Amino acid sequence: MSNTYGTLFRITTFGESHGPAVGVVIDGCPAGLEISAEEIQVALDRRRPGQSDITTPRKEEDKVTILSGLFEGKTTGTPIALVVNNKDQHSHDYSHIEHAFRPSHADYTYTAKYGTRDYRGGGRSSARETVARVAAGAVAAKLLKQHGITINGYVSQVGSVKLRKHYSKLDFSKTDSNKVRCPDGAIAARMIGVIEEARNSLDTIGGVVSCVIQGVPAGLGEPVFDKLHAELGKAMLSINAVKGFEYGSGFEGVKLHGSEHNDQFYTDEQGNVKTRTNHSGGIQGGISNGQDIYFNVAFKPVATILQPQQTINDAGQEVTLQGKGRHDPCVLPRAVPIVDAMAALVLADFMLRSRMSKL
Repeated sequence: MSNTYGTLFRITTFGESHGPAVGVVIDGCPAGLEISAEEIQVALDRRRPGQSDITTPRKEEDKVTILSGLFEGKTTGTPIALVVNNKDQHSHDYSHIEHAFRPSHADYTYTAKYGTRDYRGGGRSSARETVARVAAGAVAAKLLKQHGITINGYVSQVGSVKLRKHYSKLDFSKTDSNKVRCPDGAIAARMIGVIEEARNSLDTIGGVVSCVIQGVPAGLGEPVFDKLHAELGKAMLSINAVKGFEYGSGFEGVKLHGSEHNDQFYTDEQGNVKTRTNHSGGIQGGISNGQDIYFNVAFKPVATILQPQQTINDAGQEVTLQGKGRHDPCVLPRAVPIVDAMAALVLADFMLRSRMSKL
């Protein structure tokens, strides 16, 4: 089902950008997990629009309501339904594209697949759908926290401005200290300048979100088709505007010889199995090896720009189209909590699958 993700910890999202609400049903969350609307709200506030002058000015409080699955502050093991109402839709901003296909959007492909489309903000193809993922991801992250697993995403590149420090040299507590969500203040200032320049030019800019998952035990993942890194890749590539995924040494690893790239094992003083390097990114054979998992997610420039562009309409006629309304000049700052959420959903699912494989 295209609206459902997960095997044991499973989510189904619903709703459109300009509909009454968006939401999610979580199935398979174990009973007894303490979670509150306030905890989920923290994650949603990181994703919501209008949080700074380098994001879309659309004003949505994104207040979550828990409809089911909790009793006295704890999960009951039954489906958890979460909903967020839409309040600040400006559907008239999209009337000019009712019959036109916006460049690099899903307008044409949705029409080709379904024979119809919701042109008001893109409907289900809108990044508004990710509200539901972030809400579900907050529940998954709480489950993982009980097992000592933490997830830290951050912006590592905007345009050509790149954070080159190794993640071990970063203080993740500083990620939210600036509006671009880069834990290095000096680099963040340069990134913000690039975004502001794009916005002032009526243009957009892309970049990279990096993510580090720590505390993952060895043994999570499935052989062959459900490899852990394959599921992480699928989850990240399902996010709007994502164009690339790499984990561990990624594409840079091709420059090394095997003698340089191999992660040699050793046993530390406490008897734990470790590797002297981590080019594998914490995953070998599709299964976690107990080391840090780290990966990069590339986001394209936002497709809606406020400049005239050539395209066609649904009659095949060439037309000139110019974006209107309220849009992000760069999706990166609001994409960080989405990457965190999808990583949490993948890991929570594999945690439960690991339990089943050992029964």
